[in-house]
Amino acid sequence: MRAQYLIVDGHSVIFAWPELRALHGRRTSLAREALTRRLRDYQDWTGTRVAVVFDGKGSAVSASSEPGEIQIFYSRAGQSADSIIERLASKYGERFKLLVATNDILEQETAGACGAECISAEALRWLLEEASPS
Repeated sequence: MRAQYLIVDGHSVIFAWPELRALHGRRTSLAREALTRRLRDYQDWTGTRVAVVFDGKGSAVSASSEPGEIQIFYSRAGQSADSIIERLASKYGERFKLLVATNDILEQETAGACGAECISAEALRWLLEEASPS
């Protein structure tokens, strides 16, 4: 059986969910942390590996992942998170079962062409709620 991965377009979800959009209005890091926390819980509950990609500002793509934690990617300045998600889907779509969460239609089409299944930000909310043990 192929491994299962969830790749999330972080800012697409943040701007689609009103509670995260409100946090983003106060401070971007608050919204990123709230989303990351929910995704970490989902990974813990389901065993599905999770990667979240945010638009960044640095000179290079950065990634962080502690053992057992979700992977967090930041694009470099001038590069969108979309390009990283598309590259991940292209690289791993044939070997693994990928689910990409984004509201970006072009990104969904590209990831789908690479073999990934795509869902909207609202469908991601439902997926996370369904997985919650409470």
